[in-house]
Amino acid sequence: MGLLHLTTFVWNHPLNTGGRLKALGRVVRWQLASRVMVGPIALPFADETSLFATHGMTGATGNWYCGLHEVRDMAFVLHLLRPEDHFLDVGANVGSYTVLAGGAVGARVTAVEPIPETYAHLERNIALNGISGRVRACQVGLSDAPGTLRFTKDLDTVNHILTLGEDHPAIEVPVQTLDKLVSQDVPVLIKIDVEGHERSVLLGASSTLDDPRLLAVVMETNGSGTRYGIEDSELVSLMLDHGFSAYGYDPFHRQLVDTSLTDGNTVFVRDPAVVAARVRASKRYRLVNGTI
Repeated sequence: MGLLHLTTFVWNHPLNTGGRLKALGRVVRWQLASRVMVGPIALPFADETSLFATHGMTGATGNWYCGLHEVRDMAFVLHLLRPEDHFLDVGANVGSYTVLAGGAVGARVTAVEPIPETYAHLERNIALNGISGRVRACQVGLSDAPGTLRFTKDLDTVNHILTLGEDHPAIEVPVQTLDKLVSQDVPVLIKIDVEGHERSVLLGASSTLDDPRLLAVVMETNGSGTRYGIEDSELVSLMLDHGFSAYGYDPFHRQLVDTSLTDGNTVFVRDPAVVAARVRASKRYRLVNGTI
């Protein structure tokens, strides 16, 4: 992310509306500190949690700049979950959502991250927040069948399964199905961010998706699947077949909203009345730039 793009993103982020200059100050402080200090730096996150970050970690540093980098989806996770609920984080990366769920909320988490180097960062953030007892970290990929797949390994938050003919440093990773991974421990909420491989993950999750204990799925729907010939409409159709409806989320009014208001992800909900009651009743969480 170039400096102009970064400052525009931070300036316009909805959580920074009342403190834009302070947000830009956090950008300057990080840009300087990350170039001077050796090793990862622990940055404040939600409530008493923190995230380790190093230069170039766009997701982790975005939380420092903006409170919640992906405010709608991250706030939905905070507002829907309760302590001891089970949350499945598919494509956990360095652990932003895992730390929100396991650290800020106190939920149980299964965190799935296939890339070894990224998985090491995930484990470090789990240890930093003292939530190892609540988090099951799995270095594996998810797909529609067990086997192995080739992943890019050095693209930070956008590592993905290689397409035919794509020339990029890669690593072979074992994969299994979501149904096999969770077995009978069905989560209340699933987050899926697998850079276009979502349809295959869903095809391996039929039993879990049909279980009424699963209330919602937050899934990336930003066109990434086109690299594999998959349209977002196919993901929506699959979720509708399993009894879910598509929404966005307004974290400031705690309301499910029309999907036209989303920014790259969709919230799929089984029972809107149950979900609406949960998010309304949630506590508020403290961030670096306010509360949510």
